[in-house]
Amino acid sequence: MAANDTGTGDIKSNVATYDLMIALLKWGAVAAAILVAIVIWLIA
Repeated sequence: MAANDTGTGDIKSNVATYDLMIALLKWGAVAAAILVAIVIWLIA
C-alpha cells in the first residue's frame, strides 16, 4: 500500500489550503450569483 502522509502535523499548511479553498468557493459563489443576475436580466 502507498504511504499515507496524513497526521504529519503540518497544520499551518493545512490551514492555508483550507483558507484558500474557502476564499475560492466564496468568490465563486459571488461570481455565479452575478452571472445568474445578468442572465435573468437578459431574458426578462
